[in-house]
Amino acid sequence: MAAAAVATLLTASFAALPSYAADEELVVNGGFEDGTTGWFVNDGNATDAGVLSTTDDAFSGAAAALTTERATTGSGPMQDLSGLVQAGEAYELSARIRYDAADAPATKEFFATMHYGGSSYTNLVSVVATKGQWALMEGTFTIPAAQDVTTARLFFETPWTANPSADPGTHLMDFTLDDVSVVGAPPPPPASRTIEVLGKVPGEHNPLVSHKFGADGFGFVEDGRVYMYLTNDTQGYAPDPVTGISPQINYGDINQITLISSEDLVNWTDHGEIQVAGPDGVAPFTNNSWAPGFAKKVVDGVEKYFLYYANGGGSSNVLTGESPLGPWASERTSTLVNASTPGVEGVAWPFDPAPFVDDDGTGYLYFGGGPASTSMPAAERFNNPKNIRAIELGDDMVSTTGSAVVVDAPVAFEAAHVFEREGIYYLSYSSHFGGSDFGGNQTPLPGYPGGGQIGYMMSDDPMTWPKETYAGVLFPNQSQFFGAGTGGNNHQSVFELDGKFYFTYHAPTLNKRINGNTTQGYRSPHIQELTFDEDGTIQQVVGDFAGPEQVRDLDPYRVIEAETFAWQQGLATAKVEGGSAQFGDGAPNLVVRDVDDGDWSALSSVDLGADGAGSVTARVKPLVEGGRIEVRLDDRTAPVVGTIPLDTAVGEWAEITAELDGATGVRDVYFTFSGPAGQDLVEVDTWQFAPAEAGASVDLSVTAEARCVAGKAYLAVRATNDDAAAVDVVLSTPYGSRVFTEVAPGKGAYQSFPARTASVPAGVASVTGTSTLDGEEVTTTFETPFEAAGCS
Repeated sequence: MAAAAVATLLTASFAALPSYAADEELVVNGGFEDGTTGWFVNDGNATDAGVLSTTDDAFSGAAAALTTERATTGSGPMQDLSGLVQAGEAYELSARIRYDAADAPATKEFFATMHYGGSSYTNLVSVVATKGQWALMEGTFTIPAAQDVTTARLFFETPWTANPSADPGTHLMDFTLDDVSVVGAPPPPPASRTIEVLGKVPGEHNPLVSHKFGADGFGFVEDGRVYMYLTNDTQGYAPDPVTGISPQINYGDINQITLISSEDLVNWTDHGEIQVAGPDGVAPFTNNSWAPGFAKKVVDGVEKYFLYYANGGGSSNVLTGESPLGPWASERTSTLVNASTPGVEGVAWPFDPAPFVDDDGTGYLYFGGGPASTSMPAAERFNNPKNIRAIELGDDMVSTTGSAVVVDAPVAFEAAHVFEREGIYYLSYSSHFGGSDFGGNQTPLPGYPGGGQIGYMMSDDPMTWPKETYAGVLFPNQSQFFGAGTGGNNHQSVFELDGKFYFTYHAPTLNKRINGNTTQGYRSPHIQELTFDEDGTIQQVVGDFAGPEQVRDLDPYRVIEAETFAWQQGLATAKVEGGSAQFGDGAPNLVVRDVDDGDWSALSSVDLGADGAGSVTARVKPLVEGGRIEVRLDDRTAPVVGTIPLDTAVGEWAEITAELDGATGVRDVYFTFSGPAGQDLVEVDTWQFAPAEAGASVDLSVTAEARCVAGKAYLAVRATNDDAAAVDVVLSTPYGSRVFTEVAPGKGAYQSFPARTASVPAGVASVTGTSTLDGEEVTTTFETPFEAAGCS
């Protein structure tokens, strides 16, 4: 191998390069003092083999690496430097090598070689060693600027020959390696995954979040708060640092569930990711976590929460939580639903589990999808593939009871979901796109859904779903509303909040705003309000960026997690140690990070009150000096009403308070970040507003009452001065007004206003008191309601 690659030998100099402060040692355990940690025998070819061990016969220190039983000339100690070296950079390499086998030649050449993957090998530095003596391999090499360094594995070898076993003493001798060093440019920083574009426009409520992706949203409501469980599409997002474009999404890598929540459908709090599957997952016997479903039930007198998910396409499973935010545990050691579950025969993909708990406490699970059974006729495979199932859950919600039954949903593909309204059960699902898996491309029967649409069925029994219960298309494919690049699969849920129903779906709208019409499959959650006709049928949903109305104003006079966004640009979030200040110690805590000059976040419809907020306190960790957070109202370029100076110790958490001026009423509140360009400015944990201190006011006792005198209606208004100083009083009503000056302390101002009619409707009388208090003129207005009166 080495001789064949001599023509590509990079420039070597045995005068060492000077080391610069920025250079780093890239080799781990180069002196083998930690055994063979970080090292293994080169396995680039199927024929490579050998045994790597340590010996105390070292050049320096207590250990060196000994390679024995070499099968090829390339079978030598190897360390993976992938992700550490960079194309176009120069490195200095040094190592000590010795061999002393009796049948070995008197001298032997050794190479340090880089394997760049496939058949790409390049000799870096060489040395001719003398038998029985330590040789110093030393030189520099430069990786070509055009070289792909996705794979970069360094190993040590002897010159290649086609048949080394013919003369093993010459070609396959044992050798010892020590004091390996590769010094040069530090590893490149990982490409930023922070989404810098304006992904959610102020005033718009879709997509729900714009700092990360999320798909297959399942909404669950408790105590007026919506929890949205999402497939973590962000897990595989890796934009190119130059083009900003990520490779196509790889669903096989997804083993986390993303969780966000909101009490108003506009301001969404990021709760981070739940590590569901994989070696470090709550359920390590599963590999993936797609398409979550969620339910709550009292089991053995204890409230428990259940997070269902698809383990790839082959099965479904469930975790148990102590709250909608966890913590999470697995009560199972195998998947909940799989090919061995009774009634699953004929289901290619027993995935997309959606739970439903009926009013009587019975739990059900809806799941399934994928290619139709080839035993069916082509037309039936297309129109009625019978690939979705319903099964009753055990009382523990982590087992099944009986056999699964067929859901005969027309043109069905996946994503079954059930909810109940006024005694009617609704099952929605996503339709397939045709093709050979469904008997070839055909035209669906009249009224049946087209490709990638959400159809629905209506039944009076949660376990009975014949094709006759099909009711129509609930939602067309999202590409109909959001244009090129936003097609693809469809997935939905329905939840009820404050007596209204809402429809969740996903669309690659954020992906489109990043890259244009050519999207890579990264999806974002959306919500629309769901409305019904008198007969219970659902009015077809229209997708848009406007989204749902905000259902309540945000209360700022409490701790608010800073990772709560109505809108934002340029920010990211990260989980940190400890519990949440807003949601409790049992909930995960996140902070806002990757904050650059010009980034911002905003909260929608914050009820600051008539007296307003006097200050806001931020819990922050400044990362540089000279940063600040400016508070603005209604627009990110509006005048500043308060400034939080990031002037506490760099790298340490602190609470910093800023006074606010004019922060009154119901307003959108923007936090804009400023500081040194090109540097991360701060991490932010929480916000908390404090009300403005109440100013001096006039103290009046006010009453208003409608009365009847001789069949005529009058409005009697009285104001009593409870202050220690005289007060000017104005009584104002729909029937006239009167001014009283210098009303003494303890005295009253009274007027009976004739309505000149036989009745007075309910209304409000206004009383204004003006006085000089502490040297300042103070005016206070009182709005006093009165009831209607009829005089006959």
